[in-house]
Amino acid sequence: MLLRSVKGLTFSVSYTTRPPRPGEEDGVDYHFVDELEFRRLRKARRLLEWARVDGQLYGTSKDLAEAVLRQGSDLLLDIDTQGAEQVRRRSPDAVLVFVLPPRPGALRARHRVRGTDPAMRDRRLKLARREVLRSKRYDYLVFNDRIERAAQDLKGIVLAERCRLRRQLPKAEQTLRAFRNSESR
Repeated sequence: MLLRSVKGLTFSVSYTTRPPRPGEEDGVDYHFVDELEFRRLRKARRLLEWARVDGQLYGTSKDLAEAVLRQGSDLLLDIDTQGAEQVRRRSPDAVLVFVLPPRPGALRARHRVRGTDPAMRDRRLKLARREVLRSKRYDYLVFNDRIERAAQDLKGIVLAERCRLRRQLPKAEQTLRAFRNSESR
């Protein structure tokens, strides 16, 4: 919903070593790679961030991130808290948004609908608990109780961040010069 409603926003498709779920497509949902390929990417420093989550590796392409930002677009990452902390260290201007589920039961229900096996569901819920406790380290908190409201909140954050002085100043310099020069006339 966010990508459809905000122009100039690109979604980063992560690399992962986990197998695809039914209906997932390589290059659309994730770049599915084996552990050897993932390690090669990591060793070549081609990942902006990476983390091991529930036994699988996940990471963001550094090349894609740099290309998108060079084009003047914003990059949307869907990453865990380990990755977010790496992004914060490497890019202090990054805006971190934690999307908070309404309650643990909602996560449990989502995993049931996905058909997640009970052992993995329990591991994922323990992981979610640890991640939720790190949410105070983020710049924004969005409650994902109603998808429409969560998407609207995310859109508001993107648009507000684009208006921050440090981001607008380079564009505004010509206008500011014109005002400074108009005083001397």
